[in-house]
Amino acid sequence: MKNKLGKIFLAIIIIMVIGCGVKIFTNREMIGTEIDSYSNVPVYYNGKIYTETYGENYGEDGYYYGYEWQCVEYVKRFYHQIKDHKMPDVYGNAKEFFDDSVPQGELNKSRDLVQYRNGESVKPEVDDLIVFTNSKYGHVAIVTEVKSNYIEVIQQNVYGKTREQYELVLEDGQYYVGTIQKPAGWLRKG
Repeated sequence: MKNKLGKIFLAIIIIMVIGCGVKIFTNREMIGTEIDSYSNVPVYYNGKIYTETYGENYGEDGYYYGYEWQCVEYVKRFYHQIKDHKMPDVYGNAKEFFDDSVPQGELNKSRDLVQYRNGESVKPEVDDLIVFTNSKYGHVAIVTEVKSNYIEVIQQNVYGKTREQYELVLEDGQYYVGTIQKPAGWLRKG
């Protein structure tokens, strides 16, 4: 009886290990596959580990987009392909896209985009590049929709969530995006 239970237990463990291996292998096979798109710019799957990278990605003209399938790579590829925009500073983590020293509505010279702060008088617009600075590397996304009470963004390298909505509140002439997770602000091509 004891030997039979041991064999059953061993069989269950083997099945679980094989199952996990198949699941991991399947997820790795998906990396780099298109999982969404906006304005015909694909969002690619980066896997469950957000710090993983799979090489560097460049435009046809040699412009550096960033590490494959990180959030920065997507927003730079989007702005290059849709807005014909090249950022002067091609490097940096997502949180470095927002420069605290740049006054409201002025040019962020590193990105060659006009910068707006969350909680000021200018609300986000469709195609703005929104910047979150409240984590180790930060996060960037593209605004796809603006309604009276929320915005929607598309993003790469957020496991299982290419689209996300954030509350938009107008209070005393100031626009506030987000409740728990709040962006520092947004950038716009002038």
